[in-house]
Amino acid sequence: MTENTKTHVILLSCGSFNPITKGHIHMFEKAREYLHKTGKFIVIGGIISPVHDSYGKPGLVPSRHRLTMCQLAVQSSDWIRVDPWECYQDTWQTTCSVLEHHRDLMKRVTGCILSNVNTPSSTPVIGQPRNDTQNTIYQNHNTNNNKPTATKLWGKMSESLGKICCVRPHIDRFTFFLLSVYVPELRILLLCGSDLLESFCIPGLWKDSDMEVIVGDFGIVVVPRDGVDTERIMNHSSVLRKYKDNIIVVKDDVNHPMSIVSSTKSRLALQHGDGHVVDYLNQPVIDYILQSQLYINASG
Repeated sequence: MTENTKTHVILLSCGSFNPITKGHIHMFEKAREYLHKTGKFIVIGGIISPVHDSYGKPGLVPSRHRLTMCQLAVQSSDWIRVDPWECYQDTWQTTCSVLEHHRDLMKRVTGCILSNVNTPSSTPVIGQPRNDTQNTIYQNHNTNNNKPTATKLWGKMSESLGKICCVRPHIDRFTFFLLSVYVPELRILLLCGSDLLESFCIPGLWKDSDMEVIVGDFGIVVVPRDGVDTERIMNHSSVLRKYKDNIIVVKDDVNHPMSIVSSTKSRLALQHGDGHVVDYLNQPVIDYILQSQLYINASG
């Protein structure tokens, strides 16, 4: 398959990121590598969306700190960005709402329709203008000789989306560049670990309607911890079984040490002065935590 016939993907990860660990970044990298190896996908971007302060999780530090730590953790990445929209809302947002926000925002930014798992391939998607209009985010007078790559497309989208999310102007007042550029299909997929997948099986924790949208309309990419039986987990949920084809499980025969890194383990290491914290967190994140005196006791 050529680049223009593959499905272009943006990976979205929601969570506390309290704090963000090397394991979180590894999950993005591992998912992208696996999707590329299938020959069906091109991952053009990753989005980290920290949860709102009102989520109510014990020990959750304020979002201003979590956003800063996330920014520090991805400052060297050319494809993962941090999105503050979820933190900026008046209250906690569901994962379903966050996915729908990004889908709708990208529609507005590009003036195009964002495809999902159930959208026919003939439906216009990001990069394919509706009604033959030129209403996307590039400006280029020679599209035949200088077509932007998927990475450049994400770069411009990320820049524009970042300005909207961080400055928070009214979106209708934001002006974008114009270009006729074709990207056959682009989808937002929820990136998660096997713990989130397993939570879908807990009665009453998720609304069935939200699960239908998350798994049925968007689709998910699961990076399981070593030894986790994802097949068994999916068989325990009627919704997961129904949309099994929309769940991509990242398979790896090699056990990686980052797969066992967690925010909980990182907080405990910080509280106990454990030198292994350098194995769990990036140094700029550690420096910020120490400077801000975060996680110095059991309450966070």
